[in-house]
Amino acid sequence: MPSLFSLYRKIFFARKPGWDQKPLPEIRVSVPKVSLDAATVPPYAKVCGFEYDGRTLPPTFLYTLAFRLHAVIFTHEAITFPLLGMIHLKNRITQYRPVTVDEVLRLECALTGSDETDAGLEFDLVSKVWAGDELVWEAHSIYLYRIETAGRRARPPKGSDMVWENPKSWTLDDKLGWRYARASGDYNLIHLHPSLSKRFGFDRVLAHGMWSKARCVAELMDKIGSRHCTLDVAFKLPLFMPSEVSFAAEPQPEGLRFELRDQKGRRPHLSGEVIFHD
Repeated sequence: MPSLFSLYRKIFFARKPGWDQKPLPEIRVSVPKVSLDAATVPPYAKVCGFEYDGRTLPPTFLYTLAFRLHAVIFTHEAITFPLLGMIHLKNRITQYRPVTVDEVLRLECALTGSDETDAGLEFDLVSKVWAGDELVWEAHSIYLYRIETAGRRARPPKGSDMVWENPKSWTLDDKLGWRYARASGDYNLIHLHPSLSKRFGFDRVLAHGMWSKARCVAELMDKIGSRHCTLDVAFKLPLFMPSEVSFAAEPQPEGLRFELRDQKGRRPHLSGEVIFHD
C-alpha cells in the first residue's frame, strides 16, 4: 500500500493551479496483495461505534484502504486541482460478504468519469476489493471540486417524510476529527482544526462524512449482520463539531432507510438506505 506520509506530503505541499476546464482522464490504481494490520481495526471500530469481534471487519472499514488509492489518484499530475477542500457528495458501499482481518486482498480504484455541474466538477471513483478471484466489497464515491459561481444559491435540503419519533441522540465533541483521522488515516485539514477549516470557508471543524456514514451503519448492524447488502448515502449538510445530532431509521420493502439530522430533527446531515440482496 502507498505510504500515507508521502501522499500527504504531496497533498499539503504540491502546488496545483486549479481545474484546467478539461474532462478528467480515466486513472486506475491497484495493489495486488494487501495483508491488513490487525491493530488498526479496533481503534476504527471504537470511534465509529462498531462492536468488533476481533475477526470480522466493519462493512465500512475497507474504505480506509480505498482512500489511500483515492489519494494516489488525486496526486496524479493529470489532476490539476488540490485535494484539500474537496467535498464528498455520495458514497455507496456493497458488501458481498463479510471480510475477515486475516484475508489477503487485492484492491483496485479507478477514476471513471467527470461532469461539470452548477456547483463545480463532479467525478466518480469506483473501488473494488477481491479475495482471490472473489469480489467481496465495492464502493462508489462521488466527489465535488467546488467552483464558485456568482449568483448561485443552493436551497437548503429538507428531511425526508420518514417518521421522526424517539430518535437516538449522539454528542460529537471537538476532538472527534482527530480520533477518526488517526483511526482511518484521513487527515483532511477541514476536519482537524477551526483555523484550518476557515481556509476553506467553514467557521468550525467539520465531521468526516465517512465517520457519519460508519456511525449510522454501526447503529444498524443488528439488522445488517453478514447479509449481502448495499449501504447508500448522500451527504446533505456539513456537520460541525462540537454538536448534538439525532438519528432514526425505518423499514422499507427491500431494507431500511435512515437519516442523521440536527438535534431538533429538522435539517438532514446525511440520508441513506440499506438495500438487502438476499
